[in-house]
Amino acid sequence: MNTRFLTSLAAGAIFGLGLAISGMINPAKILNFLDIAGAWDPTLALVMGGALAVTIPAFRWVLKRSTPVLDGRFHVPSRKDIDLRLVSGAALFGIGWGLAGYCPGPAITALVTGLLPVLGFFAALVAGNWLASRL
Repeated sequence: MNTRFLTSLAAGAIFGLGLAISGMINPAKILNFLDIAGAWDPTLALVMGGALAVTIPAFRWVLKRSTPVLDGRFHVPSRKDIDLRLVSGAALFGIGWGLAGYCPGPAITALVTGLLPVLGFFAALVAGNWLASRL
C-alpha cells in the first residue's frame, strides 16, 4: 500500500470517528437541529463551528505551499459562476438532508450500523450520483 492511500484512509477514519463521536451519524440530531420550534438541539451548530475553527486556519496554512505533499497540484474548484445545476443540486442536497437527516459523510460512516434506513439512503445516494453524472 502506498503513502497516499494510507493517508487518505487515516483521514477518512478520523473524519468518520469525529462524526460518530459527535453523534452526527444519528439522523435525529440533524432533524432536531432543524426543529427550531420543537425539540431544538444545537449540537450540529457546535460541531460545524468546531470544524470551521480547525479548517479555516489549516486551509490557509496548507495553501501557502506551492503543491500538496502527496499530489502534484491542489484540487480546488476553479469555477466561480452560480448556475442552475449548482443551485438545483444544492436544493436537492438540502431537501434530502432535511427529510432524511443524512448527508453523504455521516451516511457513509453510518453504513457500519447496517440499519435499513442507512442502506436505503446510501442506495439513493449512489443512484443520485450516477444520475447526476449523466446530466
